[in-house]
Amino acid sequence: MPILFDNSYARLPARFYALQPPEPAPAPALLRLNEGLAERLGLDTAALRTPEGVAMLAGGALPASAQPLSMAYAGHQFGNWVPQLGDGRAVLLGEVVAPDGKRFDLHLKGAGRTPFSRGGDGKAALGPVLREYIVSEAMAALGVPTTRALAASLTGEIIRRETPEPGAVLARVAASHIRVGTFQYFYARKDTEALEALMDHVIQRHYPGASEAEVPALALLGAVAGRQADLIAHWMQIGFIHGVMNTDNMTISGETIDYGPCAFMDTYNPAQVFSSIDHQGRYAFANQPAIAHWNLAQLAQSLLPLLPGDPEKAASQAQGVLDGFAPAFASAYGARFAAKIGLGQSSAQSRTMIETLLDLMAKDKVDFTVAFSTLTRGAQSGDLSAFQGLFTSHLAAQAWVEIWQDALGPGGMEKAAEIMRRANPRIIPRNHRVEQAIKAAYDHDLQPFETLIEAVKSPFQEQPEFTAYEAPPQPHEVIAATFCGT
Repeated sequence: MPILFDNSYARLPARFYALQPPEPAPAPALLRLNEGLAERLGLDTAALRTPEGVAMLAGGALPASAQPLSMAYAGHQFGNWVPQLGDGRAVLLGEVVAPDGKRFDLHLKGAGRTPFSRGGDGKAALGPVLREYIVSEAMAALGVPTTRALAASLTGEIIRRETPEPGAVLARVAASHIRVGTFQYFYARKDTEALEALMDHVIQRHYPGASEAEVPALALLGAVAGRQADLIAHWMQIGFIHGVMNTDNMTISGETIDYGPCAFMDTYNPAQVFSSIDHQGRYAFANQPAIAHWNLAQLAQSLLPLLPGDPEKAASQAQGVLDGFAPAFASAYGARFAAKIGLGQSSAQSRTMIETLLDLMAKDKVDFTVAFSTLTRGAQSGDLSAFQGLFTSHLAAQAWVEIWQDALGPGGMEKAAEIMRRANPRIIPRNHRVEQAIKAAYDHDLQPFETLIEAVKSPFQEQPEFTAYEAPPQPHEVIAATFCGT
């Protein structure tokens, strides 16, 4: 067997999970194996391509070292408390220790019913599996902490959604799948012993320095908040909208997880929403920092039983840590957006310039990625006419460019261009391209999927063969809503 697992999560108390083997696929067929990721994990790619390896990636022929389980957790979904969620259509096969000693979960999404399925069939359709594969790998190439796709497989069965669809399984990898909702699950049950065991496990796995702190729970909260502050700033730097930032979709490791109704913005609009069920705009682009803070408050509440002193003192201590999120996010956001306009550091001037530019982009309905990549090319060539031509407010655009050039100073354009080249992608997995790839796959043509995967591998580089993938959608290609994969 190509994988030897070592399963630290399975050594936690039994109430943390339900032992649950995946449903073997009746006729597994490998659609794509991520060989680069497999090699990073120290896995034998040839063995993964054998019939036994393909069967394992789709839920069968598990090695003896696997301890498949579905994880228990709770969560707030669109602000509504749900005391028990858990892995309703996913199974954690086990943990892989990579050659460098880092530990990774291997998770099968779409592997069948579990005790947490809540009436669902536990399966996944081909479309959502391909979407998560494309977007998660694009996020990794963009440098964003994320779960990764190891493999996508067909199961050989038809599942029913609104229409019959081919079943598929995504084998995904993460530093762990522990969520804010995992802590909420035990807090809601007043299970302090489990909370302490969970905290110790998380600290050992992700934040070992917190074990030396005077109050480890506060150190853990601060560390998670810091990672989330930078993660959300990174999302916004590239125009990414998660779409469903429920507390069960926020990882403790600081990775992006659960690519359901996610999307990258085309036209810049801070109120942009893609999720078809987010009718109130809770998870709009500009709301993501506030939602992250709200989710962290739920984590803080769950950690209160692990803080010393009376409840009032514990709450005050936790609030003090939470109060650090806003400045941490502002710092990360300021630095990332300063880089987008070629400035080496954030300042009051850079923040004003960014705000002015974004307001102008929203007013003139300018494509987010195109605006910054065009500005980058203008800095490289010294010709900013193409950038100014994106705007209908010509005088305002010209005025902004003049202020920007003054901020760079004499001879500053070349240095700015290098900073911007690393901050502004040329290619993102645009919604219409993702949908085109999925539609073709349903027609048994995987070439658009393969081509898109290749295009997003080097998002910051000039790739003449993929120039068409830099373009925004034509009006008839615009995707206004995306859907959850359940």
